[in-house]
Amino acid sequence: MRDYKKLQVWNKSHELNLFVYKYLLPKLPKNEQFDLTSQTKRAAYSIPLNIVEGSGRNTEKDFAHFLDIALGSVHELEYCCLLCKDLSYIEIELYSLVNQQLNEVKAMLIGLIKILRK
Repeated sequence: MRDYKKLQVWNKSHELNLFVYKYLLPKLPKNEQFDLTSQTKRAAYSIPLNIVEGSGRNTEKDFAHFLDIALGSVHELEYCCLLCKDLSYIEIELYSLVNQQLNEVKAMLIGLIKILRK
């Protein structure tokens, strides 16, 4: 069993989740509350949650499986943010900031998955 709080990828994904909650979600209109807002929120917190769940598993294979799920959530959040930008719910500067964080988390997840699968 691993201490997820010591994993850099968990820390980065937690920071990303906080960023989404503090800066992106408040920009979305009320009429998106049960649609895009909800989906964006779930995708954002799914990333660190899956890292946490996977870190509690006994095998590297199981851990890698949950990291794969977290990576899928990164891609989902990436699209939600793109859609928010294209619908003019968020400005390009905010999109660039969140996209940079998404790319960092994505790269870290891919790197850790590769290490676990060797």
